[in-house]
Amino acid sequence: MQWIQFIGIGLIGMILAVLFRQHKPEYAPLISLAAGLAVVFLLLGQLEPIFSQMEEILRQAGIGTEYITVLLKSLGICYITQLAADTCRDAGESAIASKMELAGKITVLTLAVPYFTGMLQTVGELIRM
Repeated sequence: MQWIQFIGIGLIGMILAVLFRQHKPEYAPLISLAAGLAVVFLLLGQLEPIFSQMEEILRQAGIGTEYITVLLKSLGICYITQLAADTCRDAGESAIASKMELAGKITVLTLAVPYFTGMLQTVGELIRM
C-alpha cells in the first residue's frame, strides 16, 4: 500500500506548487522538486529486495554482477535525469531540460561502451571459430 504514499506526496506537491505558482511563482519549481525527491527516496527502500533477488539470480546463473551494476546505474541516471528535466520544464526552462536529457543519454552510453566492446570481441571470437 506504499503506492498510496507516493500518490499522496505527488498530489500534495502538485497542490502546493499550484497554490505557490499563483502568489510566489519562484517557489513552485522547488516544491515540485522536493515532492519528486521525496517519492524517489521512498522508492529507494523498495528497491533493495529487488536488487537482492537479481543478485541471487545472477549468482545462480554464474553471471558476473558487473552487467547488472551497469544496468542499475543506467536506470538510476535515467530516473534522476528525468526528474531534473521535468523540474526544469516546470520552471519554464525547456532548453535546459533538453540539454540535461542529452547529458543523461551520453552518460548512459559512456557506461555501456566497455560492455559493447567486450560483446563485440566475443562475437568476433565466435565467428572466427
